[in-house]
Amino acid sequence: MVWGRGEERQVLPTQVQNGSGSLDTGHARLHELGYKQELKRDLSVISNFAFSFSIISVLTGITTLYNTGLNYGGPVVLVYGWIIAGAFTLIVGMSMAEICSSYPTSGGLYYWSAKLAGPSWAPFASWITGWFNIVGQWAVTTSVDFSLAQLIQVIVLLSTGGKNGGGYEASKYIVIAFHGGILLLHAIINSLPISWLSFFGQLAALWNLIGVLVLMILIPTVAKERASAKFVFTFFNADNDNGISSKLYIFFLGLLMSQYTLTGYDASAHMTEETKSADKNGPKGIISAIGISVIVGWAYLLGITFAVTNIPYLLSVDNHAGGYAIAEVFYLAFKDRYGNGYGGIVCLGVVAVAIFFCGMSSITSNSRMVYAFSRDGAMPLSSVWHKVNKQEVPINAVWLSAVIAFCMALTSLGSLVAFQAMVSIATIGLYIAYALPIFFRVTLARKSFIPGPFNLGRYGVLVGWIAVLWVVTISVLFSLPVTYPITDQTLNYTPVAVGGLLFLTVSSWILSARHWFKGPITNIDSE
Repeated sequence: MVWGRGEERQVLPTQVQNGSGSLDTGHARLHELGYKQELKRDLSVISNFAFSFSIISVLTGITTLYNTGLNYGGPVVLVYGWIIAGAFTLIVGMSMAEICSSYPTSGGLYYWSAKLAGPSWAPFASWITGWFNIVGQWAVTTSVDFSLAQLIQVIVLLSTGGKNGGGYEASKYIVIAFHGGILLLHAIINSLPISWLSFFGQLAALWNLIGVLVLMILIPTVAKERASAKFVFTFFNADNDNGISSKLYIFFLGLLMSQYTLTGYDASAHMTEETKSADKNGPKGIISAIGISVIVGWAYLLGITFAVTNIPYLLSVDNHAGGYAIAEVFYLAFKDRYGNGYGGIVCLGVVAVAIFFCGMSSITSNSRMVYAFSRDGAMPLSSVWHKVNKQEVPINAVWLSAVIAFCMALTSLGSLVAFQAMVSIATIGLYIAYALPIFFRVTLARKSFIPGPFNLGRYGVLVGWIAVLWVVTISVLFSLPVTYPITDQTLNYTPVAVGGLLFLTVSSWILSARHWFKGPITNIDSE
């Protein structure tokens, strides 16, 4: 990695003077790219990091998908799968950070694709990347807030006696009401000035760090029965009811938990127009968010897995938590030692707050992407979603993102299969959006790409190709059937959902957008 520029690299001023004072490098670069400063540039590198770190939120992803890891491979997949997914995610993040340093705009991925694909392909590349990015982000918000609604349901169940003690089991309509209420709170918070969001973002990062530290030590310490190191590091769970016996196949399916968790770090790119020295601090935000998440996430996984002794029982829908594995682990740890599980319920509350912060930051990132995409005229009613209020917040984009996330969750009322297929775009669709600009950087722009302050030097192309190949790999793996025999209820609809999004995006381009969408539009002349 290199911080600096050679003779052939573009030279950006440390400060650029205009009539009103000095501009930092991010502001200056934004002007060079043709955009005027409309959002308040007030975020530090810590704040930028905090948004991505709180969206990745290891407490969110690991807690909500721990069942998947236990069912498909168990401890071996949890412990080693996390390291594998984390290493490749860091490679993807490094390639994104290099591009972010050169193009620090709120548009992020779709803007990068336009610049890297060249004039001929720019509009189409920008269109495809932008829609995969924005729909993927909406799917992330939907998934995160819906998982919080489900966790609240489990907390209520355990607080009222548990499934075996006559506890209250909320209906799907109550869960969707929880979901709507959570989104409403997130939209209200995101309507506040960026200084408030910066505070909440840093609080979220701190909460995640302290929460992981407390839970990874507290749960195995309180548990009367603990797993051995041999179990945690060597036991492979091939005993599932999904009709799959191949250990390699099972291991690949178990990677979903890790890869789903390690998403959302493009938030640092979308926040660059509000970040000081964004051409330096945006890349730092991306890489540090991934790196720290990988480390603390692994520690959290180890701590919780040492409290796992009976995998079939934890996955059983007849346990106290109705089959929510981590909730059962927390609840049993305290119940077995103290005679009641209230301490475990409090621990679940710690996780719930982390998920709440995750959804909050996700809406923040969503709204900045909507703001930038509509600024370039790519969305219906673009002039509406591009507006900022007196506090320099894209207020309409905030509320649009919340409404769409709620509408996407309504599919859960009809079919959980359909809902799960749609939110699968949160992983595959989003990673496709990550990979497209990297692909253009190592192919069409291999010789023309001009690095920013952060760059990978001569290793940029190699790292980029590894990143692209990893995204292709996980796209195939997560499209494979997860249960046999295959029926309409067990079919993995991920390729249907992602393929449907691709079909709609390409069709809209052919039928309409190619006639009027020209890619990113500069607005510096209107200043």
